[in-house]
Amino acid sequence: MTTWEAFILGIIQGLAEFLPISSSGHIIIGKELFGIETKDLSFEIVVHAATVLSTIIVFRKDILLLIKDFFAFKMNPGTKYVLYILVSMIPVMIVGFFLKDYVESLFGEGLVVVGVALICTSLLLYFSQRRAGGDKDLTYKSAFIIGISQAIAVIPGLSRSGATISTGIMLGVSREKVAGFSFLMVLIPVLGETFLELVGGNMGGSVSSTGALQLGAGFLTAFITGLIACRAMILLVKRAKLSGFAVYCALAGLFCILAKFIF
Repeated sequence: MTTWEAFILGIIQGLAEFLPISSSGHIIIGKELFGIETKDLSFEIVVHAATVLSTIIVFRKDILLLIKDFFAFKMNPGTKYVLYILVSMIPVMIVGFFLKDYVESLFGEGLVVVGVALICTSLLLYFSQRRAGGDKDLTYKSAFIIGISQAIAVIPGLSRSGATISTGIMLGVSREKVAGFSFLMVLIPVLGETFLELVGGNMGGSVSSTGALQLGAGFLTAFITGLIACRAMILLVKRAKLSGFAVYCALAGLFCILAKFIF
């Protein structure tokens, strides 16, 4: 992988991790378009760590407040919110521990799979935007259902943020609350997955084929674009401006399907 390729993939990861367009799907598209042939575990860990860091920075005040409330060891709004996050993790933990390899082998990572999943993302965004703004609070039930949508989004091309935010909106949860919850609920699973990949991959003896310069370029671009995309997405959800992403995902999905058979 060249520094330029790492730079491009970092931008794609940073933007697509938060915008409802699927980071995994766009990484696959980016590799196909630019002819990048790599599945370097170290690079994936680094760019995921960059987007996690950008999330922590954007929500640092909320995270600190949640930690303070949770370690007060009594039921309060912060503790309840943490419990919602833990409930939302149940479906993704089940998929991650028991079904991830099966799902990946079943669906694969081809452009057709990404294209179909992007069209599904488009439909989710479209139908959620047709719903009038809800004002419900999060509940254990809604947190669990949103968690199911996050677990299903392991399919490449199905946007995690798009699926979780759309699900929350269709459940009637207020847009502001579902936007924040969508980004905070992913922190623990992503950190856990990154740790397992680090232990099972790099520490397990695999050698990175990507140099320090490329890793640095990927981290920096993923971090900066992640900060921008995360803040932008919060504002867009509050203002109910996701229809443009629905159109984009539909067109990108069609492009992927057609590209498989034309090129």
